[in-house]
Amino acid sequence: MVKERKFAFVAAFLVQVFYGVTFTFASDVIKGGYIRPFGFILLRVAGAAVLFWLFSFFAPKEKIDRKDFVIFFFASIFGIALNMLTFFKGLEYTTPIHASVIMVVVPIIVLIMSAIFLKEKIVSTKIIGIILGLSGAVVLSVYGKSALASDNIPLGNLLVFINAVSYSIYIIIIKKLSSKYHPFTFIKWLFLFGTFMVLPFGLSELEAVDWTVFTPYIIFETLFVIIGATFATYLLNPLALRQLKASTVSTFLYIQPVIAGIFAIIMGSDSLNLIKIVAALLIFAGVYLVSMNKAKTST
Repeated sequence: MVKERKFAFVAAFLVQVFYGVTFTFASDVIKGGYIRPFGFILLRVAGAAVLFWLFSFFAPKEKIDRKDFVIFFFASIFGIALNMLTFFKGLEYTTPIHASVIMVVVPIIVLIMSAIFLKEKIVSTKIIGIILGLSGAVVLSVYGKSALASDNIPLGNLLVFINAVSYSIYIIIIKKLSSKYHPFTFIKWLFLFGTFMVLPFGLSELEAVDWTVFTPYIIFETLFVIIGATFATYLLNPLALRQLKASTVSTFLYIQPVIAGIFAIIMGSDSLNLIKIVAALLIFAGVYLVSMNKAKTST
């Protein structure tokens, strides 16, 4: 049980690492003009769907209740179609740092929804953790702005916010599914449904892609988004939710701005200063408090 919980925390952390790096990778591919946002989404969803169906043949065989397919359908809307379409379209207009900071509203939304729909108890340490993490994210948003110009940052930020709300709903929806089924059992269906949902939006943009102009690095970034930021994250999230509360898993999202900032520094597009260090400490303190709270209150 202890090992499973430790793995759940590692899984939740890795999800945010992959997402944090993806802000830069996806932005490079989209703003570089290699693939338009919706075409990239279709490639991402369809590619991940193929991987999930292939790997499902090696997973435990489970029978799915017919009524759960309705849940799969709605999870596909909020966790794949609406979530990804608004995120990638938002990245076209805003910057990776802005987008990563906006995503920190997810834990707050999930905490509220978990209390309403999952009957999760909101305790003082969790509230303090949320406040600390949010404070760090606000500090990072004020002092960690990107120098890159954007055509319409307010619109991009709004689209990323819609993505954040959609992702929050998805986390709540799959919480019970993750306890009932092995991830490969239901996620393959989510991505199959999702592929058909995004097909009308992305088909023409994907058909217009000139694959001959792709550099090896752009190919790597594209594959990372499909394999790391999609296949791996959508597999790890349900595994984490098997042992942790939805609100706890969502709080790990506070790590995203830190990862995005660290990666920007490594890539030479940002620098480290005292303000960013303080912000990072606040964010990690928030995640720690929520995680410790879960460990103490779980049976």
